[in-house]
Amino acid sequence: MAIVEMQKLSICAGKKNRKAILEMLQSLGVMEVMTEGIEDPELLKMDTLGQRQQFQKESELIEQALKTVSKYAPEKKAALSMLNGREALPRSEYDAFVGKKEECLKDVQAINRKDKNITECRGIILKDENQKETLRPWMALDIPMDFKGTKKTSVLIGTVQGIHSEEEVYAMAVPGISDEKALCADILSAGNELTYVSVLCLSRDAEKVEENLRAKGFSKPAQLMSGVPSRTAEELDKDIATQKARIEELIKDIASFESRKEEFRVVADYDRTRAEKYRLLGTIPQSKEVFFLEGWVTRDSADSVAKLLTERYGAVVEKEETKESDTEPVVLHNNRFSRSVEPVLASYGLPSHGHVDPTFIMSFFYVIFFGMMLSDAAYGIIMFIACAILLKKFKKMPEGISSMLHLFFWCGISTTFWGFMYGGFFGNAADVIAQTFFGYTGPTPLLKPLWFEPLGNPMRLLVWCMLFGVIHLYAGLGIKGWECLKAKDFVGFISDIVAWYLFLTGLILMLLPTELFASISQVSIVFPAWLNALSKYMAIAGAAIILVMAGRDRKNWALRIVLGAYSLYGVSGWLSDILSYSRLLALGLATGVIANVINMMASMVGGGIVGAIVFIIVFVIGHLLNLAINALGAYVHTNRLQYVEFFGKFYDAGGKAFKPFQTANKYIEVKEEKVL
Repeated sequence: MAIVEMQKLSICAGKKNRKAILEMLQSLGVMEVMTEGIEDPELLKMDTLGQRQQFQKESELIEQALKTVSKYAPEKKAALSMLNGREALPRSEYDAFVGKKEECLKDVQAINRKDKNITECRGIILKDENQKETLRPWMALDIPMDFKGTKKTSVLIGTVQGIHSEEEVYAMAVPGISDEKALCADILSAGNELTYVSVLCLSRDAEKVEENLRAKGFSKPAQLMSGVPSRTAEELDKDIATQKARIEELIKDIASFESRKEEFRVVADYDRTRAEKYRLLGTIPQSKEVFFLEGWVTRDSADSVAKLLTERYGAVVEKEETKESDTEPVVLHNNRFSRSVEPVLASYGLPSHGHVDPTFIMSFFYVIFFGMMLSDAAYGIIMFIACAILLKKFKKMPEGISSMLHLFFWCGISTTFWGFMYGGFFGNAADVIAQTFFGYTGPTPLLKPLWFEPLGNPMRLLVWCMLFGVIHLYAGLGIKGWECLKAKDFVGFISDIVAWYLFLTGLILMLLPTELFASISQVSIVFPAWLNALSKYMAIAGAAIILVMAGRDRKNWALRIVLGAYSLYGVSGWLSDILSYSRLLALGLATGVIANVINMMASMVGGGIVGAIVFIIVFVIGHLLNLAINALGAYVHTNRLQYVEFFGKFYDAGGKAFKPFQTANKYIEVKEEKVL
């Protein structure tokens, strides 16, 4: 309905009370503190970086510990538990948890240390398993891998390219050695085009044997482990088992902290809140005895805030006049119905002070257009009943989710209305069910539309969509006119608003009696002669005013006329905007057509038990998908009609959202004593 009036407060208080005052303002969450504006070389600012970083670090450590505990002791959350919102905690319980902060931080450090130990153990297991994999081809070797032989013998361990037998390896190694009988070749394993071999020979022949083998692609292992491979593997298995047992023990220890999660969450919120307080504290100018603070509050709460600060802390609070350089934060105030559309408006941008809040008007068009696009009564009933149940069951859900559910609740009601107007209830499900399972072949549909069926008369609906579009755009132009009147810009009101109303209305009235409109709408309209003449005069008068006045800020008359002619060309933009509302027809038809196709597919098996089972499966899945897809389409295109067509006529999104200094609670909502 309107933008809430804001009041700028200037606060001066004793330095000894600065933390208490900030904590009070933070808990109330009613003031947006200005961090700039008070500049005085004699005033200093406190260095709070160390305290802030300390609190931030502690909150991050607690968050890490919470994730760790949740990983090893997951909570059994009910479906839709995300809608429960933050847990409400009395101030006494909150303070009790905060009082145990030091104990909490010790436990957090222990959890994080144990989690680190788990990571280290898993690293050791991975290393051991890699070593086992490396040893796997050498398991048949009954001597240590790093054994090089005796005084008179040498051992060569390695791989040869290709798959070979012992005889082939022997033949590769034997040429040119002194004693062929003293050479022995063993195949340890083979695979991946490699043969793993162990060759025993006299020490004096070792160099020649290695030379012979290298000529055939022989290479030694990159890593020679000590010990016999099979024994080393056993030791690795024992170490893996030890590490796994250690991990199980550590996980059990971490899981034992599951009952402390609430305490951890409270302390995490406390640290985040304190970090935010010290961030702000570092921006406040102060002398040896006093500090200064400026901020915005709503005008309705200004007196209460000032009284509270004065009575509790002896602060001097003054109301300051708003300066041109000040950027007032924006708070919207709307009724229960229109409030649900505020997130849609905010996603585009908030209005600035001095301009109209379009939420109230926008909310009606939004709900109507959404319903026209989805346009199935059954889908609408499902939507508003589901939203109603969720809103009733989860009363403490986050504000953003609550607003969206309220929006879809109203959109569901609108969809139900338009569904009955169009005669759509799961498409033509009533007729298909009656024909498939009961043999009904009546000449008329069972569920008759209260108005007309779009699938049977789409051009008629197109005309109505255009009419709704004109009304929507005229409303936007009217809001711009209202802002002109508020600013006492009467010339602009006549030339930019009234002139366009005359010009566009005249053109529309001239179009309605034509054969072109009759062929499209299949409705013949005949106006009396005086109305036909009036429509022409309106169009001419509007065009003349636009032509002369659009460039009124220019002194050169020729340039004014050129700019006026260019403004008149803007009528093409109006035509494009009006045609955009054909999407109301397109999406409405799409919902109905897809619903009918789903019904036809579901009934293809025919009657009987099997047919009924197939019908139910296809029917439920198909209509759920159709509801989801077309509800998303309706949401997107309804937004577009507001953002592009409606807002394009008047809206200037220059407002800055009100961001009060408040607690940075993520998990807990503290039940405070009401003081305002």
